[in-house]
This record gives sequence, C-alpha cells and structure tokens, in this order.
Amino acid sequence: MKTQKSLILVGVFALFAILVTSCGDGGKAAREKATQDSIRVADSLTAVQRVADSIAALPKSIAETAINTPNLSTLVAALSAGELVDVFKGTDAFTVFAPTNDAFAAIQSTVDMLLKAENKSKLQNVLKYHVVAGTVKAADLSNGQELTTLQGEKLKVELKDGKVFVGGAEVTNADVAVNNGVVHMTNKVLVPKKM
Repeated sequence: MKTQKSLILVGVFALFAILVTSCGDGGKAAREKATQDSIRVADSLTAVQRVADSIAALPKSIAETAINTPNLSTLVAALSAGELVDVFKGTDAFTVFAPTNDAFAAIQSTVDMLLKAENKSKLQNVLKYHVVAGTVKAADLSNGQELTTLQGEKLKVELKDGKVFVGGAEVTNADVAVNNGVVHMTNKVLVPKKM
C-alpha cells in the first residue's frame, strides 16, 4: 500500500512537473511572441512616424509658410485683410518678396491706413506689388533686371556687395522653399507709384 501511495505520489509529482515544465515553456513561448509582437508594433509606429515627419518636412504653400513664420505675421494679417490668402494657397507658382514685421513697423501709419476696410483695393495693390508670377530664385536674378509684378509695375533688381536688392528692399532671407513658388524675405515694404 505504501508502495502504491509512493508510486501515486511520484506519478502526481511527475505529472505536476510535466505540467509546470510545459506551462513554463508555453509561458516562455508566449513571452517571446509578445516581445516579437511589441517589436513589430514599435517598428510599425516608427515607420509611420518617419512618414509623418517626411510629410511635415515637405514644403508648404506660400500662405502656409507665411502663417507658420512668426516674423511674417503682419504680412499674413495684410493678406487676410486684402482677401488674398487663398491666392497663395493654390497651385499657381509665384515669387513673393515678403516684408518682415520690422519692415511693416517702419511704415506703421501707412499700414494702419491700408488695413482700413475702405482701402482694401489699395492694400491689394501694395501686396501684389510684392509678387511676381512664376518661380524666380535668387541665383536667377541679375543686376539691372526688371521684374513685372502682379500689380503691373516693375521692380528693379540690384546686386551689390554680395547682396540682392529688389525695388530698393534688401533680400534678407532668400529662396524659402514652398510648393507653389518661392519666398524671399525683405527688410522693406515696397509701395507702388499707383495704389
């Protein structure tokens, strides 16, 4: 009887050992599978993030670039008041000589006058005087060249001391990449003869 009990106990322990071992292997296999799944998910999330980063790095439209450039906030306000933002969101290519906030601040009284609702057409003319159809990079500009603006008047290009001037305004940041042309930031607001 003792032998039979001993054999039963040994059998139970052996069965228990087999179960524990198989569960241990199953647990190990489950842990390995979970680890592999986690790695695959992490790799997928990394790939998605890389795609999102590359999309974010793509050039934006002239309007989006101006909106996202703090130093062009006055230009954005002027474009909004002149109802021209949508023009620069489109697919038509433009070259914009974009005055910085400091450039607008230098003629604040003129800016205040132009931002009044009754002066919208004058504001539009001033803004269009900063724009040329097509894409003109800084390297494409030559001394004495004349650029016809959307407003209709011409801007004269001057190259001196390694700097580019357009209509008397210095280009302080050239060739800002956009997906519908190019932006050149300038230190001066250009005012046409005809507003």
